[in-house]
Amino acid sequence: MEQLDISDGFDVHDYRHGLKLLKQDRGTMTLANRDGFACPACGDPFERLFVSERRTNTFGDPGRRFCLARTEQELLLLTH
Repeated sequence: MEQLDISDGFDVHDYRHGLKLLKQDRGTMTLANRDGFACPACGDPFERLFVSERRTNTFGDPGRRFCLARTEQELLLLTH
């Protein structure tokens, strides 16, 4: 299982073969993990990935375990 590498930031194009874009708006995107990539925070496979370039975000209750990962440019929220 390939783990998302965020050591030099996160580029969705590096993983486009296994991530499906579900929603995108100005500064955020939500993707489904079709190939079972591993979470950069815990190493377990994740279901959804939310990527934000915004400085502030508000989240509802995802109803499941989640991890946060931060690059210099983005916040990643991964739900399991």
